[in-house]
Amino acid sequence: MTDHVVEALPGIFRLIDLVGVLLNGVLGGIIARRKRFDLVGFAILAITSALGGGMLRDIMLQAGPPVALTDPLYLATALLGAVVAFLLPLGGRWWTRLYVVGDALVLGCWAATGATKALSEGLGLLPAVLLGVMTAVGGGMIRDVVVGDVPTIFGGNTLYATSAVFASLAAIGLADVGQNTVGMLVAIIVGAGLSIAARWRGWRLPDASSVRLGSWWSITRRDGRGEAQKRVDRWWQRRLRR
Repeated sequence: MTDHVVEALPGIFRLIDLVGVLLNGVLGGIIARRKRFDLVGFAILAITSALGGGMLRDIMLQAGPPVALTDPLYLATALLGAVVAFLLPLGGRWWTRLYVVGDALVLGCWAATGATKALSEGLGLLPAVLLGVMTAVGGGMIRDVVVGDVPTIFGGNTLYATSAVFASLAAIGLADVGQNTVGMLVAIIVGAGLSIAARWRGWRLPDASSVRLGSWWSITRRDGRGEAQKRVDRWWQRRLRR
């Protein structure tokens, strides 16, 4: 990778970061519209959805005020997302595709940001992964709790938090060899690639009712039963007939 490309990457990462804030602000507004909230509700859900993960990360690290509060562009962008969702009834296939791709790119960026910030504060591997995932999915989780829904990352959906785990690990691995910028780029590629592939292929983690001994590693399909799970079930049926 040439030097001028590497120098341009931090600006691109900031752009992706702000795009993520805007998209998640809009998503918070869409949920506020669905719940028939007023403009205040739109603003609160947009800020929670767009900035909650990063604010929670910074509070846990106790490394000064959250970035979302010190950089006015973040709050302004989240509120812009609320206004867009308030004025425009977004939905349909085009919005879904735009959001899936944009959110997938942002997922890796936010996971890498959280993980590398944890490393810079002297934390180890597992805390860094935790804060990477928290940065990526924390805002949506808090938003769901605020509106009285079960957080979507708890199951029944395609891989999302898992994608953030792998993106965090990619960023951490390259940060260990002093390649923070390249690590951020690789994390975006890993997080986005896995998230989009999971949407396309319907990959999900198994729930407890679908797991049998020896098949914990299988990723279930849309019907909740992957090929590995079916093989294990056939093995159990043969055992029971003996």
